[in-house]
Amino acid sequence: METRVAVMSIVVENGDAVEKINALLHENGEYIIGRMGIPYRKRGINIISIAMDAPQDAIAALAGKIGNLDGVSVKTAYSSVGA
Repeated sequence: METRVAVMSIVVENGDAVEKINALLHENGEYIIGRMGIPYRKRGINIISIAMDAPQDAIAALAGKIGNLDGVSVKTAYSSVGA
């Protein structure tokens, strides 16, 4: 199965969504290369970056599930490198 390398950027404005995001990321752990979370206390938000190597439909599905959470924004950038 062909995979793509991508970076998912997540901005969390609703702290109640953090547990749901962590559960979704755990479910997709096999595809995650690395993760960085930054709490921005001054603004009361969290910023999360996820590096992935996964089938494009798995990346899109995860982004969709996360993006549907209240108070959460997500954008994904894809590499042109395929496997």
